Amino acid sequence: MNTIKQTNFNLPKQTGFYKGKVRDVYTINNQYLAMVVTDRISAFDVVLPEPIPYKGQVLNQIAANFLKATSDIVPNWVISVPDPNVTIGRICEPFKVEMVIRGYLAGHAAREYKAGKRSVCGVALPEGLNENDKLPEPVITPTTKAAVGHDEDISREDILARGIISEEDYLQLEAYTRALYQRGTEMAAKQGLILVDTKYEFGKVDGKIYLIDEIHTPDSSRYFYKEGYEERQQKGEPQKQLSKEFVRQWLIENGFQGKEGQQVPVMTPEKVASISDRYIELYEQIIGEKFVRSDNNNVIQRVEQNLIEALNKL
Repeated sequence: MNTIKQTNFNLPKQTGFYKGKVRDVYTINNQYLAMVVTDRISAFDVVLPEPIPYKGQVLNQIAANFLKATSDIVPNWVISVPDPNVTIGRICEPFKVEMVIRGYLAGHAAREYKAGKRSVCGVALPEGLNENDKLPEPVITPTTKAAVGHDEDISREDILARGIISEEDYLQLEAYTRALYQRGTEMAAKQGLILVDTKYEFGKVDGKIYLIDEIHTPDSSRYFYKEGYEERQQKGEPQKQLSKEFVRQWLIENGFQGKEGQQVPVMTPEKVASISDRYIELYEQIIGEKFVRSDNNNVIQRVEQNLIEALNKL
């Protein structure tokens, strides 16, 4: 399968390049970002050895869909989406925190709760919750945005005390986060899904706040199927979910959590194909449309050509 593991373009007016965990980001004229969403996959802050067919297209197109659908709430960085794997947008100075919002006790928060903690990022959680229970109301649990290594939980109080973000801006980010989560929850419900938790990143340009990066994708969000949710909770059964958690669980079961000395389990062609199928399933469930596989015969050439054509129009 022809996948995008990495790119090495020389684009018109290119002034910088950054290779993220799953994205290759080109700076154009110190003004724009051309973001190539590759088929790399990461878990526990580690990029896994095998790329996943169509994963980049799934993430880029889900994000494009939701950024468009939420542009009335907060302006976002996107200028154009010239290729299934590419988004071009304005450069923003990113805030150094990710705004994580949780409507349910799942994932990292559930692991912390199980370990006996009743407060996450300075937000108190009630006693008597079970994993995947709905929280009394959505809670915002920010994390620091680490340049390298692991992101870390941080409280609102610490963010303000350390001057990471001004109080005025932070309160605006909280308001945007709650409104975006509400919109995402409503859109998920129409597709028979529950938006369990997600994260948003914001930046600023010319004094204005913009929503940046991807939103409501399986890499940044967790979804449960609505049908059977209550029944599974009552029986104490795991929820049927659409997120990257299934990759994390597979890694955990095979002795890998990104810790020193641990080896990533072998990713067989069958495992890679099954992960690809799950990403495509997630796209179709979230967007409510059939996923159209892009022509990947000469995928790198296609991406470069579409990028150059779009950049020449800026």
